[in-house]
Amino acid sequence: MISRVMSAELAEHAGQRVTIAGWVHRRRRLKSVSFLVVRDRTGLAQTVTAAGDLPPEESVVAVTGTVTAGPQAPGGFELVSPEIEVLAEPCAPPPFDLYRPVVGAGLPTILDHAPVALRHPLLRAPLEISAASVAGFRETLDRLGFTEIHTPKIVGSATESGANVFGIDYFGRPAYLAQSPQFYKQAMVGVFERVYEVGPVFRAEPHDTVRHLAQYTSLDAELGFVRDHRDVMAVLREAVAGMLESVRHRAPEALALLGVTLPDAPTEIPAVHFTEAQRLTSSDEPDLSPDQERWLSEWALREHGSEFLFVTGYPMSKRPFYTHPDPDLPGYSNGFDLLFRGLELVTGGQRLHRHDDYVRALADRGEGTEAYEGYLQAFRYGMPPHGGFALGLERWTARLTGAANIRQTTAFPRDLHRLTP
Repeated sequence: MISRVMSAELAEHAGQRVTIAGWVHRRRRLKSVSFLVVRDRTGLAQTVTAAGDLPPEESVVAVTGTVTAGPQAPGGFELVSPEIEVLAEPCAPPPFDLYRPVVGAGLPTILDHAPVALRHPLLRAPLEISAASVAGFRETLDRLGFTEIHTPKIVGSATESGANVFGIDYFGRPAYLAQSPQFYKQAMVGVFERVYEVGPVFRAEPHDTVRHLAQYTSLDAELGFVRDHRDVMAVLREAVAGMLESVRHRAPEALALLGVTLPDAPTEIPAVHFTEAQRLTSSDEPDLSPDQERWLSEWALREHGSEFLFVTGYPMSKRPFYTHPDPDLPGYSNGFDLLFRGLELVTGGQRLHRHDDYVRALADRGEGTEAYEGYLQAFRYGMPPHGGFALGLERWTARLTGAANIRQTTAFPRDLHRLTP
């Protein structure tokens, strides 16, 4: 590899001759001197050279020069007396100027040209925040004794929920892209007690909205030996706090660039039971509408100073068959959603853990056990009380950054209309 110094490290090498490498971000020619701004993974570095031909924007270059203080340069230091080596030149100009501080293109153009458009610092920043969030999720759950697992994304049955699934031809047999790692992560509680996964999930739901994707990244966790769903909520609170701290530590430049103010994770996130949420929103519907989620989030901020709100105890009729019922309130569940800035961000709860309870729950919904034999195998051999949750990474990042459309926080979104690039 090229022995190089990163742009963010120039101040540590004042007076030394070093090599930087990256993309030509911008060229500026004056009468007697020219400036070449180079972009690498840590930021921008300026090179001062004699007037003359300069490689075009987005050329890949290695520049060797002497580090000198430059008050007008990014970071306060620049390279002088440079030797410029062009490693690769673009075949065409980018679809819009990447050096301009404001993105000069609409979302369709950005998505159509994502491999180059995402080089713009403003478009890259949400992805930096996303990566920092995942790092914080992993760090927190590792600290809490969880084991990371990796489960199949091709499954033999489409039985987990009512959501539509993508069917595929699997060597002449029907198969499906997984809607969730739910069944597998429950089974792995019987192996490791506490597990998590970060991976893609697929939902063939015909939603064409600013908050839905056909493929997204799910941050899943499942833990055994819980008393009820409140133990799961406590772990989720720790995960959210860890993700926020990681973003604060790992992506401060991205936050500053986007003007993002991170929320605080309360020591205890306020919670309301679904029946109370109905009373507050004057509703008798068995689920919360987007408008009601927004209203409840505003209420939580006003009454509790929290941008997060748990809604617990959803009706069993609106929860998957594996959800544990509330033993004290028939018809309601030990399930929850976490609302964040007006949007449902996380779904979770306590699960059934006894084999006979699964057989009964399926029978109550008019189903037999045949299609679930692989899933029920774990419960046939003894499983502890357990529960878990799933958090959508792209929604999380969109809420953090204030993005109007979830596609702004997804590198290569897949939805009703988009299958490339």
